Amino acid sequence: MTTTPLAPWRAAARAPIVREIDHIAVHCTATPAGRAVTVEEIRAWHRAKGWSDIGYHFVVGLDGTIGVGRPKAQPGAHVQGFNARSIGVVYVGGLAANGSPADTRTAAQKAALLDLLRELKSVHRSAVIQGHRDFSPDRNGNGRIEPNEWLKACPCFDAKTEYAAV
Repeated sequence: MTTTPLAPWRAAARAPIVREIDHIAVHCTATPAGRAVTVEEIRAWHRAKGWSDIGYHFVVGLDGTIGVGRPKAQPGAHVQGFNARSIGVVYVGGLAANGSPADTRTAAQKAALLDLLRELKSVHRSAVIQGHRDFSPDRNGNGRIEPNEWLKACPCFDAKTEYAAV
């Protein structure tokens, strides 16, 4: 009997790592709806900033293709102060035609994100899935991060609520 090899992203998601993972952070690339962006393009953007590599561990393209970015064993560069204990996932898009934040995920991206997040949660069971914006400080101290407190609108939808049951 032969076995089919795992898709590269699935193998990367399942890869054992030594560091503890508390969060899976969902991001958007802050690019206009419909504009395709590759892992290599994002890597080039991040290296141009002086970073050692792409900041995200996984990239979800417009067609639902999941690309592997930074190795999961290495801390990302996607949420300042939380990189050491998180995994970064980004979907391509997040801006409306006028440049304002918008949930631009395609049906294929929504399905792929769910599949990827389920896979990551199967390995990192205690990790909380939330959006980049949910890492903003609670400035008024009421225990909730509200829209007026967001440092960024990213990922342009409520990832914490949408993926709470994953």
